[in-house]
This record gives sequence, structure tokens and C-alpha cells, in this order.
Amino acid sequence: MVRRGYSRDHKPDCEQLVIALIVNNEGFSFSYETFDGNRTDVSTMETILRMVERKYGKARRIWVFDRGIVSEENLAAIRKRDGQYLTGTPRSQMKRFEEELVKEDWTRVRPEVEVKKVAIPEGEETYILCRTSGRKEKEKAIRSRFSNSMETALKGLEKTIATGRLKDRNRMERRPGKIQARHPQVNDLYDLDLRDTAEGVRLSWQMKEDRRNWRESREGAYLLRTNLKAETAEELWSKYMQLTEAEASFRALKSELSVRPLFHQLEARVKAHVMAAFLGYALWVTLKHLLKRRPALTKPSATGVNDTQPMSPMRAIALLSTLQSADIVLPTTDGREIRLRRITEPTAEQKSLLQQLGISLPEHLQFNRECSVDSAIA
Repeated sequence: MVRRGYSRDHKPDCEQLVIALIVNNEGFSFSYETFDGNRTDVSTMETILRMVERKYGKARRIWVFDRGIVSEENLAAIRKRDGQYLTGTPRSQMKRFEEELVKEDWTRVRPEVEVKKVAIPEGEETYILCRTSGRKEKEKAIRSRFSNSMETALKGLEKTIATGRLKDRNRMERRPGKIQARHPQVNDLYDLDLRDTAEGVRLSWQMKEDRRNWRESREGAYLLRTNLKAETAEELWSKYMQLTEAEASFRALKSELSVRPLFHQLEARVKAHVMAAFLGYALWVTLKHLLKRRPALTKPSATGVNDTQPMSPMRAIALLSTLQSADIVLPTTDGREIRLRRITEPTAEQKSLLQQLGISLPEHLQFNRECSVDSAIA
């Protein structure tokens, strides 16, 4: 199962396995699947559909996934099951909506988010154009950085040719191609020309205005597609944002729950390790929602004023981890001893957290109980 494949962490030298985690719109996980490490995401959809139907029946579910899972075959498989989907699409498909991008009939659903619903007459699907101001500024800054870098390299090559330091014509023709290869993000924005003049060979370039205008119009935008009916663009966008719960799930598995690295050599033990991490996440997200649903559980800010954000599971666990049990040993005059097990006194913050979670610590602990306070707190 452990194979070398496409590594999102840019570690192609490391072997890996692929985990598919299925969560609902609140982030609660109800199933997962493991695949070989060289398995592509787009090829896992059919297996996941069959697995969920086998375990939970053929309900009329709404599948929400990002563009990494999208293929026409996968969408056809969902439609064949009379299923519904809402998914991201590759950015290349936005070209067909170029006119809609420049129109001003957007609906603002958040201060920084605008959406637009676009129906396709020849199909049963609906497309939703979305754009965010923060994403637009980020993509614009990235494009500017690469454009400036490419133009600097072209100016350096132009000077090298003009001063006669580069005279070999074959090398002159290869150098612009190397510059373009180093800047794949923006090389389609420029027309390069290497021509012979009376003064010698000259390199010139200019920006393609139509390509630049297209880039500017699509920056910050992304495209969704769905077969859901009778819902507004804002409702569909809000449904798609549920993917943030799935992304948060994987972040928790990778960081706080340490699903990796794997040090097992046998496949059964690797699967057991993943299952333990999955069960850990089930407890993690339960604690997360307990903290979220109790508004009194807020973390103090640096100014001493309570923040409106609920306490994170990591913070709650760290706070309770200092609660310990200790044995008080009292020797008697006849050589025996009296052993009392007590719990350290909780701080005011710990008492508040325990009270809000509905947890009460016993005053006295027995030695012959199967589950001690140590394992309960751990």
C-alpha cells in the first residue's frame, strides 16, 4: 500500500499512502478509506461511492468536493445513482464565461465575496462564478512578481546581445526559451521577437493586451458547477464552503493528531495506525463542537478581554493536561502505610472549563477501580 506518488508536501522521496476522509457539513467524520500511495485522487471516487452506499444505504446525498476529484466520469457516476453534487472546476473552464466575468451583476454575499449564478441552456447543470477580493490581490501580486522577474531576465538578455557579449545565433534563440521555461506562470503573456537589424541582432518583447485583460478579469475568481435546482448563488456558495470542514479535518490529522510519519513495516499495522488516528479525530471534532456550542468557553485575549472565538480543542487539552492525580502515603507506627489518592486542585480556568463541559472530578479515588482518573483525563 505504501508507494511513492504525487506528494502535496513536496517530498517525492518519501513513500506515502492516500487517505480519503468523508465528513458531513459539521466536520463529523463517519467513514474513511485507504488507498495505495500512487493512487490519484480522481480515481478514488467510484470506490468511495460504493463504500458509502454499502455501509449507509443509497440516500439522496449532496456530494461536495474540490476540483481535484472532478472528472466527467465521476460526475456521470453520481448522476447514474440519482445523486447530487456541488464541485469546483478547473480554471481553464472559466474561459467560456469570459463575458460574465466583466459584467457588473454580481451579488455580494460577504464584504469580500461576490457570486453570480450562470445557467447553461443546453445542459441540466448550473454554474456559479465566485470571486474574492483577498484572493484577487494575492493572485495579482503573484503575477506581478513573476512578470517583473521575467522582464528583468529579458532586459539582461537584451543588454547581453546589444553589447556583443553573446554572438552565437543558436544560443541567442535558446536563451529566450529558457527564460520562458523558468516563468511558466506568465510566459503566455508575452510576444518575443529576435530579429536581424542594421545594427545587429535585437531582442524585443511586448505584453499581449488581450491575455493580460483576461488574466486580470479572472484573478480572484473560481467556478463551481452543480446539478442542484432551485437554490440561490449564495446558498450554493455556502454549501461549497463546507469543504473548509474537510480541510480542517486533514489539518488536525496531520498536525495535532500526528497521523504521520509512519514507522510500521506491515500493512495491517499501517491500517491500524490510520484507524487510531481516525478514532482520535472523531473525539477531536466532538470536543471541538462541545466547545463551540458553549459560548461561555472563550479564550482570553492578550488584552484580558474574552475573545468571541471558542477555545480550540488543542488549548482545552493542554489546559486539562496539568490536572494530575497523586498518592499521599502516610506511614503508621506499626510499619504499615495509609495510601490516599487525590487530584491536584484545578485552577479557576480549569474549573470553568470542566463546569462548561459537564465534567466533575471526584473527591476520593479508589485503587481497585478499572478506570482510574489518570486514564479518564488522558
